[in-house]
Amino acid sequence: MSKTLKSRKHRYSLFPIRWLLVAYDILIYATVVVFALIFFPRSGGRPLANPQEALEVLIHFAISMPILITARFFLRVYGQVWRYGGVGSYIRVMIADTITLFIYFFIQKYVPIFKDPLEFVVVTFIVLTTTLVSLAVRMVYRWLYISVNRKSKFGKFMVGFVNIFARARWSKDDRDPVAKIRIAIVGAGGVGTGLAKELLDNPNSTYYPVCFVDNDKEKLGREIFGKEVLYDDEHAPGLLRDYNVQEVIIALPASVGMEERKAIYERYKNAGFKIKSYDYPAMQSASKGRRTLRDFDIEDLLFRKEQEVITEETINYYKGKVILVTGGGGSIGSEIARQLAKMEPKQLILLDIYENGVYDIQQELKIQYKDALDLQVEICSITNKDALEKVFKAYKPNIVIMAAAHKHVPLMEHNIIEAVDNNVFGTLNTVELAEKYKTDRVHMVSTDKAVNPTNVMGATKRMCEMICMTHARKRQHTTFSATRFGNVLGSAGSVIPLFKRQIANGGPVTLTDKRIIRYFMTIPEASQLVLHSAVIAKNGELMVLDMGQPVKIYDLAISIIKMSGYEPYKDIDIVETGLRPGEKLYEELLVKDERLTKTENEKIFIEKDHPISMDELNEKLDILRKAMALKSNSITKGALKEVVPTYINGDQK
Repeated sequence: MSKTLKSRKHRYSLFPIRWLLVAYDILIYATVVVFALIFFPRSGGRPLANPQEALEVLIHFAISMPILITARFFLRVYGQVWRYGGVGSYIRVMIADTITLFIYFFIQKYVPIFKDPLEFVVVTFIVLTTTLVSLAVRMVYRWLYISVNRKSKFGKFMVGFVNIFARARWSKDDRDPVAKIRIAIVGAGGVGTGLAKELLDNPNSTYYPVCFVDNDKEKLGREIFGKEVLYDDEHAPGLLRDYNVQEVIIALPASVGMEERKAIYERYKNAGFKIKSYDYPAMQSASKGRRTLRDFDIEDLLFRKEQEVITEETINYYKGKVILVTGGGGSIGSEIARQLAKMEPKQLILLDIYENGVYDIQQELKIQYKDALDLQVEICSITNKDALEKVFKAYKPNIVIMAAAHKHVPLMEHNIIEAVDNNVFGTLNTVELAEKYKTDRVHMVSTDKAVNPTNVMGATKRMCEMICMTHARKRQHTTFSATRFGNVLGSAGSVIPLFKRQIANGGPVTLTDKRIIRYFMTIPEASQLVLHSAVIAKNGELMVLDMGQPVKIYDLAISIIKMSGYEPYKDIDIVETGLRPGEKLYEELLVKDERLTKTENEKIFIEKDHPISMDELNEKLDILRKAMALKSNSITKGALKEVVPTYINGDQK
């Protein structure tokens, strides 16, 4: 071990905590010695009941106690974290105490100190009783830590009480298996130690943990599973080299903030270590399953803290309902389907024109839920009203989530008629059929690009909002609402997959402008917020999601290049291509408008949209129909500008 490592180890040693445990063990041993020497039959059949012989009891204790404590120190019993203890830790105590037994018996038997040496059975009774009591207390402590509800007053009292007396370390085992990757685990709490135990217990594991890194000074200088806990600061990367660490695994609970995670990542990445993460992939919901040891996703560079927003109210709302999801094979639609499947709907219908995407989610849900989920798939375009009506007539859905839309901005600039037909009139078809078949709730998935749109896609989605809000004014059974949000990580056509492909091909990485910024949200978070906002939205309300802090796309490109093992502008160039038609430099901040009001969820707001009359809506739709009939993209685009007053055609922001 290097001098640096030794000095830091001593700097953070927790002697007060260790000596509390030593004092506790001395108390146990003293009680056992007094009991044994006073009440245990001695040679000749007499107990040591004469007060004049009390001095001999003290001498026995004074000689044997240091032997016991020294043996336990020698075998590092007082260097274990017992809340993670196990068989190896208990065996370590037993070995130390067995050594004590033989040394103690030899000294008192053959060294002329005692006039009446103890029999071997008495010595055995003293030492083994001490061992049993010590182990029992440690096992009780571990059981309390794992089993007791530490949020209750009783749990806090018991764990706090035992915590004073039962802190110890695992046995140290520096044997390094051959041909395994040496890793350091950042996080010596429940998540990190759980990973370490899983790896150490698996003989086929590729990874071998050699140390922990943590910023909790109570754990520093101690060991877990025999692995040193180092302090997580600017000196830590240098200490990891003393352990010949090859990779760093970040294993932190969800409560750790994004800024702290980012600082940890940059510290070890800049030091040249390969980084992995032990948690849920950025494109998954934490509620979907167990943590996994995975490569650090490029999406993780955004360090968004995904929130689980599904409440009991939300689950009960969808439970037992027949639910239709249009665009069910898309990135948002398929995740909405995953979330709904967990809520025990009566029937879930996924509708999409693209059979491959909806087939994938169908097979995924069938494998996961088998016969527990009544899942139906319909291949149909929302622009085909006759085919769409067959679906409504067959299933009569209680709830419709409209996630079907053409959303790629540049493609829609060159396919304007198709964008209007699918987005606007496909939405109109769905709305009208929901009314006809008395659907309870229709909720539309919208976009931030509908706010003062500068492109065809955004303008068509603004028209979709108008359709929903106007139909909400009708006195009828069906209620309508919509949710706006921004860019979604991992969705088809997003910038990160594009950067990955460009880097894989040797570059360059292209971006339209170095100043461009965007707001991002994970697919599960966006989908959950959509479902929750549909529950709390009243008829005719336009819900807006808070997308958090903006991300500068240029900084994201730099990080992705470095994460891929390259140097920006040296190995991989970055080229500006100029803003594309209809593209904004800065996306509108959805929650800055004074017209927004708060809801019970801090991530969801309500925009006070002013719906137009039904006559005005029909007039706008007629203008679009006539323009589309002329089969001209330019005329249709002009009509779109006419019917969407906020559409700023061709202007860049």
